[in-house]
Amino acid sequence: MGGAKGEKPKLILENGLRHDGRRPDELRPIKMQVGVLKNANGSAYVEFGKTRVIAAVYGPREAQPKHIAIPYRAVLRCRYHMAPFSTDDRKSPAPTRREIELSKVIREALEPVVLTEMFPRAAIDVFIEVISADGGTRTTSLTAASLALADAGIPMKDLVAAVAVGKVDGVLVLDIDQVEDNFGEADMPVAAAPALGEITLLQLNGVLTREEFEEALDLALKGIEQIYRMQKETLKKKYLEVEVEV
Repeated sequence: MGGAKGEKPKLILENGLRHDGRRPDELRPIKMQVGVLKNANGSAYVEFGKTRVIAAVYGPREAQPKHIAIPYRAVLRCRYHMAPFSTDDRKSPAPTRREIELSKVIREALEPVVLTEMFPRAAIDVFIEVISADGGTRTTSLTAASLALADAGIPMKDLVAAVAVGKVDGVLVLDIDQVEDNFGEADMPVAAAPALGEITLLQLNGVLTREEFEEALDLALKGIEQIYRMQKETLKKKYLEVEVEV
């Protein structure tokens, strides 16, 4: 992991590349697959480098308990959870404050695109399990959750794709890993629905100048476009395979 937390590794090398050999504007290797869980209405597996996430969607179904039902739309519920074996130190299986917060953040980033008004008094449940964490878990989870909703046939205005931009050794970099997150000066997770031209998540930890912020946002949106294209290809591939089987 690039040494102990106390000693900062060299994150930008003399040749301008990052510690893992990527260019500043380069995403980690990405894998995506939908329909990975047969018992869920929709599911997705997404891998950004060594960060690996499974998302499962159940619903729309009757809202339980009944008092949570909303007369004019469905309730969207998200649960983000890190498996005990997902990090270097074994994590407690009990939900942490961070997991509860990120569950809310992910739900709020998905709500603008899900057509919940089509399912009054129903519930749509999204379960996200981080099985390997190496930075960017919230953005990988959001990307997977959006794919799983689409795989479940939930009507949406658009897919949501997400990525984090960081500032390391004074350089803005796309899709930060754990080492860059630990030792960088700033990190900024961004999610967007590209076809709508809408940003659904924007957080900033650390400090950026106004110019750096604008440059970081531009870098994030370019990365999101690449991820968004992969999401659409992944969904298309599944339905092409279904056609072949028929």
